[in-house]
Amino acid sequence: MTLMLLDSASLWYRAYYGMPDTLLGPDGTPVNAIRGYLDMTARLIGMYNPNRIVACLEGDWRPTWRTDLFPDYKANRLDEEGDEEEPDLLTPQIPILLDVLEAFGIALVGVDNYEADDVMASFAVREKGPIRVVTGDRDLFQLVDDKRDVSIVYLAKGISQHDLVDTKYVADKYGIPGDRYALFAMIRGDASDGLPGIRGIGEKGAAIIANQFTSMEEVMESARDDSDERLTPLLRKKLIASADYAAIAPRLVHCALDIDLPVVDIAKPTRPNNMDEIYQYKNDYGLGASVDRLISALGW
Repeated sequence: MTLMLLDSASLWYRAYYGMPDTLLGPDGTPVNAIRGYLDMTARLIGMYNPNRIVACLEGDWRPTWRTDLFPDYKANRLDEEGDEEEPDLLTPQIPILLDVLEAFGIALVGVDNYEADDVMASFAVREKGPIRVVTGDRDLFQLVDDKRDVSIVYLAKGISQHDLVDTKYVADKYGIPGDRYALFAMIRGDASDGLPGIRGIGEKGAAIIANQFTSMEEVMESARDDSDERLTPLLRKKLIASADYAAIAPRLVHCALDIDLPVVDIAKPTRPNNMDEIYQYKNDYGLGASVDRLISALGW
């Protein structure tokens, strides 16, 4: 049976922007992100029928071990106070949403100084498949593993038209071996995370290199070896010019796979003897059919 890993921040941002901000609780609290998150979770449970569910959280969205390596990591997302930019109407919804998920018995897991990506990656290598990682973030394409049945439920097109990303999807979309997305991303860079990649090499060049090599270390060895004809002189020149970035790119881009995850019950929750707390949240915040849908999806 399937383990479903929810990239919670990705989902609540998608919910916030996908649902009208006129959705308010009885006291005027905005609830569009809460309702959208619950609705998406209910639909995904119905589609994939998981027997294990984890809502993965950011212990730190800019871990110090990444910013120590590269201070500009996600610096483009900082506000004037040095905090993550976040819509004013989303911020007060997050603690309420987490309380609702906890009332439902869905495991919430975040680890200090690690991103949710790292939490999901560590679960993905520790737990038995099938595993479905739900996200709108293509960074997690690096986790696909056909042998262990690890796929990415990629929500860029929404729930109804989402892609189920496996190695064939990666290969078809980027023209690279399906298990080399991380190397491809190191070279191409990622503007959304403030990562430059190898200066002067875009997606096409990154694909050419990823088809020839399996690791950044191997790429750089070839770049320094004039007799290795797998790289053109121009690519070799650009790689050597970005050698300092190439040296740290693997640690920056790869998800951590060895987090000391907390011991929690990740089984799909069963109906509690007393539903009062769930119904209280439903009534207090006007969550209505969104709570009912999740109850139905969980088979309660």
